[in-house]
Amino acid sequence: MAGTNPTLRRRQLANRLRELREQAGKSIKEAAEQLECSSAKISRIETAQRGALPRDVRDLCLFYGITDQAQIDALMTLAREAKQQVWWQATEDVDFRPFLGLEIDATSISEYETTTVPGLLQTEDYARAIIKGYLPSIDSDVLEERITYRMKRQERLYGSHPPKYWVLLDESVLHRHVGGIDVMMNQLTRLGETAKLPHVTIQVIPFKVGAHMGFDSAFNLLEFSDSTIGDTVYLDTLMGSFYLEKDKELERFRETLNHLRAVALSPQDSAIHIAGAYDRFAALSVRSVI
Repeated sequence: MAGTNPTLRRRQLANRLRELREQAGKSIKEAAEQLECSSAKISRIETAQRGALPRDVRDLCLFYGITDQAQIDALMTLAREAKQQVWWQATEDVDFRPFLGLEIDATSISEYETTTVPGLLQTEDYARAIIKGYLPSIDSDVLEERITYRMKRQERLYGSHPPKYWVLLDESVLHRHVGGIDVMMNQLTRLGETAKLPHVTIQVIPFKVGAHMGFDSAFNLLEFSDSTIGDTVYLDTLMGSFYLEKDKELERFRETLNHLRAVALSPQDSAIHIAGAYDRFAALSVRSVI
């Protein structure tokens, strides 16, 4: 799908333009002077924070000494495809759009959550309660739009070419009363059902583990089979969204994932733990009726 994904096309173009500039021995400042633009614009293009016009790509290629017209045309095509409109670009959550573009084509997704069930596994009612919880004044139309996009994201888990999806959940996720008892029972049922999919692994990190390497931060690691697209760690914080791609950064998060997988319950024991949480909510439901 990478060939029709503008997010990935922009990344491929960014990586290639950076490589060509470095091979030509040119600086960002020199490239900016050639295009009569700011150095910041070239930097944003090379880090895929903004797209590039086909004519800018052509001018940069010529400046870098590229004479192969087929290569220039291919890069200009990348620039055009990077501007195509796709469903996730319609979401009003601008900061989240790049993540959606990466998630839709990742071949492997590893996710660690400390407080909530991941979006790819949420029921509609659970998602509604979560969004209203941290955005209590959200307009009802915007709320329903966000839920629609969240449910659309989940379609890939059930498609013909799903990603390998490995989820690590802090035990608190299973006990937090999000949306009420019935909502939690349905959500825990969804977790148990999804864990049975052959490409999905869910592990619970029990309270007894105590402090561990991922104690302070939830994150996603998105990996790709296409070598022209760099693996990425995504962090969603109150200070904004962050995308980490440097080898040293990725190494740290991969080490954290390996540690968390080792200290977490096995997938089989995690399924039992999730079922136990369901039973506790079911008991609360009975008591509330009585």
